Amino acid sequence: MKYSDTVSSSRRKSRKAHFGAHSEARRKLMSANLSKELQARHGVRSMPIRQDDEVIITRGVYKTREGKVTAVYRKKWVVHVERITREKANGATVPVGIPASSLTITKLKMDKDRKNALERKSKNSDKKEDATMSNVD
Repeated sequence: MKYSDTVSSSRRKSRKAHFGAHSEARRKLMSANLSKELQARHGVRSMPIRQDDEVIITRGVYKTREGKVTAVYRKKWVVHVERITREKANGATVPVGIPASSLTITKLKMDKDRKNALERKSKNSDKKEDATMSNVD
């Protein structure tokens, strides 16, 4: 069922918007869930991933491996995590790209912008909770 007349429900248009997204839009699309501990502390469920965050891999061959994010490769929709590498046929080691949705952030690299974003997001989630609870009688 379509809820908004201003947004297309066309698969074709959705895919075009997703894969043709510019770098700043990809930043937001490449968000990862926060660990349960961070969710409780900040009142936020997910955040855009960034370099120097500490993560745990939750899906795939490298499941349960932990490490620090060394690069967020927006063009390829992947994140490079330290010590997650493979060896090429010629002997060179290359980082393995992990999709952001397969990661859980365990430690955030904090700066003033990140702190403001957390406060803004937690404030919005508080408003939603109040609105939903006001309907309960």
